[in-house]
Amino acid sequence: MLSLTFRLMRKSMRMLIPAGIAILIGTAFIASTFLFSNAMTASLARQTTAQFGEANYTVTPSTDGLDDKALETVYTRTVDDFHIDRMRATEGVDGVRIAAVTPVTVTHGDKNANIQAIATTDVRGMLPISVTDGEQPADNGEIALPENAAKQLGVTIGDTVTIDSAAAQAVRAGTVSSSDASSDASGSSDGATTVRVVGLTADPDGAYPYTGGAAILSDAELAAMSGADDFGSMNVTGVYLHVADGSDKAAEATLARIRTLLPKHYTVQSRAEAAAESVKGLSKSGTDITTTFLLSFGVLAMLVAALVIANTFQVLVAQRRRTLALLRTIGARKGQLYASVLLEAGILGLVASAAGVLLGIGLMAAVGATGLMREAGVHGVIMSWQAAVVPILFGVVMTVIASLGSARSATAVTPLEALRPIELTDTRRAGTVRAVLSILLLAGGLALCAFGAWQIHGLNAGRDTLAKDHYGTVLLAAIGGCALVFLALVLSAVFWLPVLMRGVGALAALTGPSAKVAHANIQKNPRRVAATGAALLIGVTLVSAIATGAASAKQTMAGAIATRYSVDMVATGTDMTGEQVRKAEHVDGVTAALSAPTAMVSMKTAGGEETAVLLVGVKDAAALGKVMHADLSGVSIDDGSVLMPRYSSYGRELRFGKGGVAFKGDGSGTLTLTPEQVDYRRVSANYEVVAFVSSKHFDDGSLKADGRMLLMAVDADAPGTSLSGTFSAVQAAFSGNAGVTVSGPIAERVQWETIIDAMMALLVGLIAVAVLIALIGVANTLSLSVIERTRESATLRAIGMTRGQLRLSLAVEALLLSLVSGVAGVLIGTGFGWLGSYMVFSLYGTVVFPLEWGVNGTVLAVAAAAALLASVAPARRAVRTPPVEALAEA
Repeated sequence: MLSLTFRLMRKSMRMLIPAGIAILIGTAFIASTFLFSNAMTASLARQTTAQFGEANYTVTPSTDGLDDKALETVYTRTVDDFHIDRMRATEGVDGVRIAAVTPVTVTHGDKNANIQAIATTDVRGMLPISVTDGEQPADNGEIALPENAAKQLGVTIGDTVTIDSAAAQAVRAGTVSSSDASSDASGSSDGATTVRVVGLTADPDGAYPYTGGAAILSDAELAAMSGADDFGSMNVTGVYLHVADGSDKAAEATLARIRTLLPKHYTVQSRAEAAAESVKGLSKSGTDITTTFLLSFGVLAMLVAALVIANTFQVLVAQRRRTLALLRTIGARKGQLYASVLLEAGILGLVASAAGVLLGIGLMAAVGATGLMREAGVHGVIMSWQAAVVPILFGVVMTVIASLGSARSATAVTPLEALRPIELTDTRRAGTVRAVLSILLLAGGLALCAFGAWQIHGLNAGRDTLAKDHYGTVLLAAIGGCALVFLALVLSAVFWLPVLMRGVGALAALTGPSAKVAHANIQKNPRRVAATGAALLIGVTLVSAIATGAASAKQTMAGAIATRYSVDMVATGTDMTGEQVRKAEHVDGVTAALSAPTAMVSMKTAGGEETAVLLVGVKDAAALGKVMHADLSGVSIDDGSVLMPRYSSYGRELRFGKGGVAFKGDGSGTLTLTPEQVDYRRVSANYEVVAFVSSKHFDDGSLKADGRMLLMAVDADAPGTSLSGTFSAVQAAFSGNAGVTVSGPIAERVQWETIIDAMMALLVGLIAVAVLIALIGVANTLSLSVIERTRESATLRAIGMTRGQLRLSLAVEALLLSLVSGVAGVLIGTGFGWLGSYMVFSLYGTVVFPLEWGVNGTVLAVAAAAALLASVAPARRAVRTPPVEALAEA
């Protein structure tokens, strides 16, 4: 039977190719997922050990089982606690580096760079970064800058720069006079440290991937930037060692001597152990989750491919009924025919899956070569047995399973059928078991969905529901309900999808003879139509659900964020210049702006609670009303009043006595004003209370300005503008000033939408694989239909149907298959997206239930275009065969 199976496959090669492509795409996806996981795992292990430099051991805290007091002891160790000099003097130790790092701001002229700074070491190879030019700091007052930071600042070796940090500023603010503290804390260069650039560094191994490398700073300056009195009292949590290569016994003796010098709860770990531990931790916080997530879409692609494969083998067996009957006549047993079909499926699965693995390897190699995912750690192909074996096994098993029904059909062929005309149309009706199971699944799924929505509704209404303490369980119930409903719809597609296509086809048939023929052809095999439509239904439903959920998330969270702020966007800083303010005011989308001085003061409420307040000086309420979304009618901001919110940013009600509010700030006396409260929302999330006073208080010295605030009203719907564009442009206006931050609801919306867009792009891209396979299934169905209807097509040609009309009938058939399934998928997916949005986002605000016309329309347009393209090859085959020849062969 093996030779016969190969002959049958060669004869049916054209029919097997579409099914093979579907398998190839699915297995390539699975193989790529494993290879991506391998690259991510290797990247994390490489980044973990990159901190070692040439060290082969590290001293780290062992915190398992420690209570809070012990943990506090562990994480308050200083350099002196590790006896560094005695470590360096220990026999067998070739190098020691303190794992000290602190963030610093480097300034040169009007340019700033925020970078990480690490300690220098006596052995250059111990550094986790490389010195590409010059030297590492040897004396106090020296620094080696990352190449990109030096380029950003415009400095070279020999230049001087100033360094400062928040910790250093805090120390200065607490140790100098109050007037000077105000100046120093404001972020001015007074008190900052001047150092000379002696070298440039690079970070080839990604030890500091988020800052593009690190600077090397001399010990005294590093301690000052961390807020310590000297290097010995600087807080550190580890040390890197290089133990001389030698026998295991000698190395262990060296480590034993090192352990006697360690603080309590600290241990020595080898480089290999650290790498293994980091990889082990992936299952909790990284690659394993990502791999499982991606593999779920690979499995989905293979399930869709299984529907295509099942269609292919159903028609193959139907077309070979006469051949199979002849084989039975000459003595072939049922078991042999059954084995032949399964063997053919296994061979097809093996060849296509192997090709898919090769394609996956090629794709990952291309991604690594182009550097598109270098930041994610994908530098090339890292093979593993799972990346080769699992996709092939899964592809073969899925293909064989998909062919089981066709194999059973092959055993039902009797020898007498060799003498009967071939009837290729599958007239079997859907089973009662399928119908009952679909109804049960649909009822259970709808019940779970309704239960989840009811629980969340009760929670939002303030009732004590299950969702209050077990929100995750309720959410999982709703997700499970959606899964059951979708499974019921897919299982029952054989009932409702042909009916839907029949109704739409009846309308299309009114347009002409070609559409009428297409309508008649679709009705001939409802099972195959349902299987093909269900394959496309799966992909489109998931795309629509994700697109709807993403759109709902954006609009709902935008509304929720807007209700929590009264100003669209604010920029706060200590030394923003007039030129920077003018640039920000003229950014597209900024409709109004108000620049005002600020002072940080304290006050006491009626209950005696002391609260920090940011006072903002404005000309009058009219000027403030141009940038604030609040009802300021009847409000006046004069010399004796202060405009205050009714609630703090944290929702705490603010109440004041009849004697007014006394504000006390550094460097100034007490200012008492009469509060006028308006229910405006937070101005900035960085301050608990923001109040507005007359700017005259800053002019006459009653208040000393320690910063400025630029309040902006934004119209993101203005032509040619976007949230991200406006936000980025305002940030760019202040790019030369590291002390200015841009915040507000616009900033939060941009960050939120950026996350949603990135996730949506990933998900839709993954599901597009399933849609692609489903469209291959449409092409496969049309090709098989053309083969089945060879005699019918010839008859139509013989009675006068032109080639163009025959092509048009196949195009209409393809459009009916794709658009009806696509529209059904859009409707179902939109419903799932709405339910998911309500379950998740109703806790944050009023949920918006959008219909995502853009993505859904694009998906339907792509499906229609692909369907038309899929009909080209089958139509060419149908019109190329002369009618007489077709009638003779049929």
